[in-house]
Amino acid sequence: MTRPAFGGNLMATIKCPEHRPQMSTVRPGVMPKATPDFNRKGEIVPFQPKFDASKFVVKLVKTVKAQKTAVDIADAKILVSGGRGVGCKEGFDMLQGLASVLGGEVSSSRAMVDAGVMPHDRQVGQTGKTVRPAVYFALGISGAIQHLAGMEESETIIAVNKDKFAPIFSVADLGIVCDLNKVVPLLTERLKKELAK
Repeated sequence: MTRPAFGGNLMATIKCPEHRPQMSTVRPGVMPKATPDFNRKGEIVPFQPKFDASKFVVKLVKTVKAQKTAVDIADAKILVSGGRGVGCKEGFDMLQGLASVLGGEVSSSRAMVDAGVMPHDRQVGQTGKTVRPAVYFALGISGAIQHLAGMEESETIIAVNKDKFAPIFSVADLGIVCDLNKVVPLLTERLKKELAK
């Protein structure tokens, strides 16, 4: 199996030809879902664990569920993702305009989550979610290996970055070397007109 190592700076291939059994875990979205086979049958074995409540150190005081209105980015067909180049909440409002025109969702790189601009459930990458949308817009994202690990399986990747040497261009199907603040508003307006026809 191949996994990120040294903080995601390189990919290590692990071989284990002798020892059995073997086990590995994967994050949701890393592999495509298999088609269910309803002919397969399994045996359900009831099991009732016995706990001694007097030995519990941690106690559940309250459960608070956050209200979620947005679509899970792992299920979105179109993602408009912003990185450090977007810069602020107002920049992501601009990205939301593009996403709304396309019927997509807004996501981000870790830098914007760490900066407190975007919530963690919108993060794409090694420490976020792995996504496979039909179209992935990488706007102001340099393309660190940790981010690429979460989106490089997207069907079509469109990147906009001022730095022509940004690693994101190595995986992009279409790359635009320009300031995203110039490109995104023009693209949004053009798509509005085209989709209105």
